Amino acid sequence: METFNLLISAILQVILFSIIPFICWMIFGRKEANFFKWLGFKKPVIQNKARYIIIFLTTVIFLSIPSFLIVPFFIDKSVLATSQFYGQGVSMLVPALIYAFLQTGLSEELFFKGFLTKRFIRKFGFQVGNGLQSLLFGLMHGVMFISISGILGAIIVILFTGIAGWLMGWINEKESDGSIVSSWLLHGCVNYLASIFAMFAIL
Repeated sequence: METFNLLISAILQVILFSIIPFICWMIFGRKEANFFKWLGFKKPVIQNKARYIIIFLTTVIFLSIPSFLIVPFFIDKSVLATSQFYGQGVSMLVPALIYAFLQTGLSEELFFKGFLTKRFIRKFGFQVGNGLQSLLFGLMHGVMFISISGILGAIIVILFTGIAGWLMGWINEKESDGSIVSSWLLHGCVNYLASIFAMFAIL
């Protein structure tokens, strides 16, 4: 039942994060492409697969380090989303997959990398557009912690999630022909690793 409830919650979150993009697509983008292609939710076109795999794995490791070794020193583990899995072991492997790849990964990537990034890049170019979305991505994650962990904790979260947002936007636009599938998988892998560490109380 717990897994089913998490699945329903995840689906609702994906729908919620898709409402504004869908309305904008109906008004401005319907004649350009179908909704999913307009967001970049399509098969990645990868020119150099070996390079792509190296970049992907390196980015997963790089983005995981703050989650495991830095953020916990500034943020109480009990307030992190992965705390719901803490110490519960293998019984949480499937719920964590739903959380990592559907509830957070898919919903946030549809909105931030699919909707915002592509609109910002079209208007301001890649560097400014990707920078704007990464700033908003960082702020969304950071402001939630101001009242809990203070300004320093919030700044740490904003900094690391902002860097993550920028890297994921870059790998989509520069290595995947604009497909947000790459950042979705990246986001999901990082969150799943963090969930596994929580499940087995590794840190």
